[in-house]
Amino acid sequence: MEYDSVSRGARAMFFMLTPNESSFEKVEDVPQYVQQATPFFVGLMVLELVVGFLKTGAPVITISDGITSLSAGMVSRLPLLLMRGCELSAYMHVWNHYRLVELPWDSAWTWWFTFLGVDFCYYWVHRFAHEVAVLWAAHQVHHSSEYYNLTTALRQSVTQPFTSWVFYLPMALAVPPSIFAVHIQLNLLYQFWIHTELIRDLGPLEWILNTPKHHRVHHGRNLYCIDKNYGGILIIWDRLFGTFAQEADQVVYGLVFPIKRFEILYVQLHYYLYLWKKSKTYKTISNKLSSFLNGPSWKPGKRRLGDHNDNPKVTGKEVPHNPSWSLPVQIYAVIHFLLVLKTYQDLFENKMILSQLTILGMTGYVLLTLTSLGFLIDQRPSSAVLELFRCVVMMTLLKYNYMKPLAPSLAVPTEAFVSISLLYWALHSIVSQLLGIKKKAN
Repeated sequence: MEYDSVSRGARAMFFMLTPNESSFEKVEDVPQYVQQATPFFVGLMVLELVVGFLKTGAPVITISDGITSLSAGMVSRLPLLLMRGCELSAYMHVWNHYRLVELPWDSAWTWWFTFLGVDFCYYWVHRFAHEVAVLWAAHQVHHSSEYYNLTTALRQSVTQPFTSWVFYLPMALAVPPSIFAVHIQLNLLYQFWIHTELIRDLGPLEWILNTPKHHRVHHGRNLYCIDKNYGGILIIWDRLFGTFAQEADQVVYGLVFPIKRFEILYVQLHYYLYLWKKSKTYKTISNKLSSFLNGPSWKPGKRRLGDHNDNPKVTGKEVPHNPSWSLPVQIYAVIHFLLVLKTYQDLFENKMILSQLTILGMTGYVLLTLTSLGFLIDQRPSSAVLELFRCVVMMTLLKYNYMKPLAPSLAVPTEAFVSISLLYWALHSIVSQLLGIKKKAN
C-alpha cells in the first residue's frame, strides 16, 4: 500500500493518474494531493540542483531567491489553515443550489470532460490575471523572481485564490465537486515541473502540452514573451486564441520593472499599493477605476491593455539581483528556514486537533519568521531588532512545546542553536545602539 501511495503521488505530479484511481463520490474522500506532494517537490528540487550543477558548474538556485520563492508558497497556503479554499467553497455552493444536470461521478467521460473544463477555465483565469491590473497585483508574485527553476513554481500569491474561483463556477452547473476537487489540484501540480531550464524540448508533445519550453516564454520580460502562453496543462488554448509564442531569443525572467526585494509581505502586496498611488494621480472617477480594471501598463489615452513603450529595453545581458551577504548568515537563514518549514508542516498535519487560537498564533509566528528572514536577506537596518524579537518568541514556543525540532534527537542542539541566536542578536542590537549614540555625539 505504501508503494502504491508513492506511485500515485509521483504520477499525480505529471497528470498520469487514471480516472479509476482518482474519481471519488464525496469531496471528503478526495486526497490532499497538493499537501501530500511536499516530498516530491523537495526531491525534484534537489534533483534539479544536482543535475544543474553537473551540467553548468553553478547552482541553479540561489539561497536568497530560493527562500523567498518557498516562503511565498508557504504564505499562499496559510489561509487554508482557517478556512476551506474559496474555489471549492464557492463551487459547492453553486452545485448545491443551482446545478442544471448531475454528471455521474464514476464516469471516465465526466473525468475527461472535467480535465478539459478546468484547464480551459484556468487559461482564462491566467489571461485575466495578466490583463486586469487588480488581478495582476496578485499574480505578479509568481513572476517576481528573476530566476527560473522549480522553486519559482512555488512562488504563489496569497490573494489570487480570492478572485480566481469566479472563473470555475460555470462547471458547477454540471460537474460534481469531488471530480472538480481532483482536477483543480492535478492542474496545479502539473505546472510545478515545467518551471525548469534543464528540459529544453519535448518534441511532438510541444504541439499539445504546456512544457518547460513554452512556460519559459511566459515568464520572460522580453517584448515577445509578455502576455503569452497562458495554458496550464494544454497549450492548445493559446494556439486557438492567439496568445502563443515560440521560444526564440534568450529569455530574461522576472517583472518588467524588477522589484529587487526579498521581504515576503512586500513581494506579496507591493503592487496593490502601487495601484492605489497610481489611481490617486488621476482626477476623474473613470481614470481612477481604469487604473484597477484595465491592463497593468494602461495610462489615459492608451488602449485598454496599454502598451510596452515605457518598458526598459531587454538586451539579454541582464544579471538577476543577487545581494552579497556573508556565508555564515546564509547558513543561519537556511537553518532557521528549515525549522519554520517543519513548524509549518506540523501545523497543517495537526490543524484538525489544534485550537483556533493556537493555529492563529502559530500562523503569526510563521509570518514573523518569513518576514524576518526577508529583512536579513534585504539587509534592512531594523533586521537585527526584528530577529531578536523573533528568537525570543521562538524560545518561548520551544519551551512550551508548540514547536518541534527537525528530529527528536536534535532537541538539545536546536535549543542551543536558538539560544546562541538570541544572544548574538541581543549583543548585535546593543552594539548597534552604542555605535549609533557615539555617532550622534560626534
